[in-house]
Amino acid sequence: MKHLTKLIITIVTGILALVFEFIFHQPAWAFGIIIITGSIMTFSMLVEMVKTLKSGKYGVDILAITAIIATLAVGEYWASLMILIMLTGGDSLEDYAAKKANKELRSLLDNSPQQAHQLINDTLTDIPAEKVVVGDQLVVKPGEIIPVDGYITKGTSEVDESSLTGESRPVNKKIGDPLMSGSINGDSSLTMQAEKSAADSQYQTIVKLVKASEAQPAHFVRMADRYAVPFTITAYLIAGAAWFISKDPTRFAEVLVVASPCPLILAAPIALVAGMSRSSRNGIVVKTGTTLEKMAETKSVAFDKTGTITKGALSVDKIIPESGVSAEDLLVLAASAEQESSHILARSLVAYISSPERLKKVSDLEEVTGAGVKAIIEGKVIRVGKPAFISQQKIEEIADQTIIYISQDEHYLGYITFTDRIRPEAKETMDHLRKLHVDHLLMLTGDHQIVAEDIAKEVGISEVYAECLPQDKINVLKQIPDSKRPVIMVGDGVNDAPSLAIADVGIAMGAHGATAASETADAVILKDDLEKVSTAVKISKDTMKIAKQSVLIGITICTVLMLVASTGIIPALFGAVLQEVVDTVSILSSLRAKND
Repeated sequence: MKHLTKLIITIVTGILALVFEFIFHQPAWAFGIIIITGSIMTFSMLVEMVKTLKSGKYGVDILAITAIIATLAVGEYWASLMILIMLTGGDSLEDYAAKKANKELRSLLDNSPQQAHQLINDTLTDIPAEKVVVGDQLVVKPGEIIPVDGYITKGTSEVDESSLTGESRPVNKKIGDPLMSGSINGDSSLTMQAEKSAADSQYQTIVKLVKASEAQPAHFVRMADRYAVPFTITAYLIAGAAWFISKDPTRFAEVLVVASPCPLILAAPIALVAGMSRSSRNGIVVKTGTTLEKMAETKSVAFDKTGTITKGALSVDKIIPESGVSAEDLLVLAASAEQESSHILARSLVAYISSPERLKKVSDLEEVTGAGVKAIIEGKVIRVGKPAFISQQKIEEIADQTIIYISQDEHYLGYITFTDRIRPEAKETMDHLRKLHVDHLLMLTGDHQIVAEDIAKEVGISEVYAECLPQDKINVLKQIPDSKRPVIMVGDGVNDAPSLAIADVGIAMGAHGATAASETADAVILKDDLEKVSTAVKISKDTMKIAKQSVLIGITICTVLMLVASTGIIPALFGAVLQEVVDTVSILSSLRAKND
């Protein structure tokens, strides 16, 4: 029986009881109706309690069941009705709070891409999004949802990525820029090339995470259940002592009425769900409440280098012209020749051009796999690629760098180097983590020791493990002592997936990261921003602080009310009303975790 259905039945029972009691003056009928409903509800709660015990948890439903039975036994049937309304209303409110708190996560499902416009020989054909294959040319019309991951080959537009990254402002996109499925195109039409199928695209990966984001009982929730043991014993002792001293069984019922365990049952789960909602709004999908609790207690964070501390995308570093050509002309020629290529360096070149209008028109293009591209620009042959491909001249090849060489009519013009740049927010992220009392920061990378140490020093990491294979990273994480746990691992590539799985909490940089890493991780950062790691830790700490406060507030108020009720000052009916107030205070306190 659903909680809302139980609430409705209880309210209808109350209305009927009021009619019989005060209109027809038949209190016996009112008592009988409440006994029937109370018995059914109590039996239902008893069944749920048994299931809870079988799952290895200890609940406090026994207090509520005892309170209902006790109030009915002493003839306080209106108090029994209030307890029933309180319990069914509290459960319904929890369902509503969870639904409201998860709104941002579920809204992703509303933007699921359904179709794509395939461009073949200047002809558009509508096909289902799941039929798109890698390499397809697609047209995205103004206002449409981008169907698959890819990059722009023609056009510029503002793209709304808010449902994916939490960034409220539209992002300007130009030729060569990446597009994420599920984002919404602006006012201009775009032509794009698919880099992934719909099933492997960013959006479907996030949808899988959303479906896996059902709040699981975190360790803290089980702690709340364990609070129930001393709380239940305390309630029975106070109630029994009140009955023994007063010789009045009504006193026993009055104490148990205000000992309802709703704050224990509701406060922590609602806070965790609210915290997950806040994370989602900040561009972080957290899969479980357990993840939030572990992040709140984090003492160590280990970072992969490439794609995590660095951008993971090569960008233009140096432009070295020869033979009298200017650096700007060399860049424009190289980018113009490469503008139709799907190679990662080609996209970096085109993206480096501040204005797409500067690109020159290509009349003929030939791409030679593993060598470079040859293009006819303004009647001249422009070659971009390896030295042996671009010219017969003897060109000294520079080792240990990512580099392309450029020639015009086989006359060597110069070269352009590329580098993987450190994220501008990396150092600030480390500073924020230290302010959150996370002092043990590590870098785990497969790169060379000298390169790794230089980057680590620049961002503020002192402990570096370089030239690591995936197994080496796992070994480092396993050797971190308990005194420095829980440990978070942050990575983005397929090779990081095992490390993300072995860490106490795995966080994937999912904006451009591998699907394997995102699916293995406990949390995924949707926006390409490393600072979201410190944001996730802060949100987790805030959430767990509020969860603990809410539970303790409920326990404290209930204990005070029990002591007062033991004196006989609080009638059973009024006690039930007070308990409703306590539940509301606990729930509203928990919902604070949703606020930034």
